[in-house]
Amino acid sequence: MKAKEKTEKKMSKKEEKNIAGAACSDPDCHVHGNLKARGRFFEGKVIKKFYKRVVIDFERTVYIKKYERYKKSRTKIHARLPNCMKDSINLGDYIRVQECRPLSKIIHFVVINKIRDAEVKK
Repeated sequence: MKAKEKTEKKMSKKEEKNIAGAACSDPDCHVHGNLKARGRFFEGKVIKKFYKRVVIDFERTVYIKKYERYKKSRTKIHARLPNCMKDSINLGDYIRVQECRPLSKIIHFVVINKIRDAEVKK
């Protein structure tokens, strides 16, 4: 039983790498390149897409001590979009990003995976 579980785990790891794409020559890719993703991670909606970069937006609650209340706050994060994921991620998709070393003045995160597609309004 345990051997079967181990092979299933190995298979799932291989599938994750295949989903990301095998023909990636990007040095700033966390799967195929030399970039190490470590630290905090966030999930958000893609609001802008640029060449090798996306901007995600998510809401969080912030406690205000003076009023003993919470307020909603929006946060935007710029993240590196590896070449192997550029075709699968579009505007409106929900993605997961994780912290990495600073890649530029504003980019300190890298796209890890896609959670779900954009919601289609009827």
